Amino acid sequence: MTPAEGSVRIDSWIWSVRLTKTRSAAAAACRAGHVRINGERAKPAAPVRSGDEVRLRHSGHERIVVVKRLVRKRVGAPVAAECFVDNSPPPPPPEYTAPAARRERGAGRPTKRERRDLERLRGRGTADRD
Repeated sequence: MTPAEGSVRIDSWIWSVRLTKTRSAAAAACRAGHVRINGERAKPAAPVRSGDEVRLRHSGHERIVVVKRLVRKRVGAPVAAECFVDNSPPPPPPEYTAPAARRERGAGRPTKRERRDLERLRGRGTADRD
């Protein structure tokens, strides 16, 4: 079964417009359910057409793009920017993201109490055992 004349595989299009670094990464995102076309989960070979809304979860945030132009081969960044309209919400400011737990270099392994505190912060801790 051949795709319609005015369509391209979604994994190929995502890679061509530089939303992912490799085509295999685009296909893996599709298989994992991180790609949606017009609200529906997309397999790697799903056809995408001009005017479709593509949602891609990548690097912890969601990219929402509307397809303007179909490309079959990978293109340069200036051309790729003309192939879609980016409707993604802006990323949250850094002060709203949770800080990562850091230890000073050379401080050694955390003690049992410190490990329990870290697990409690991460939401993995058990109820108080006191």
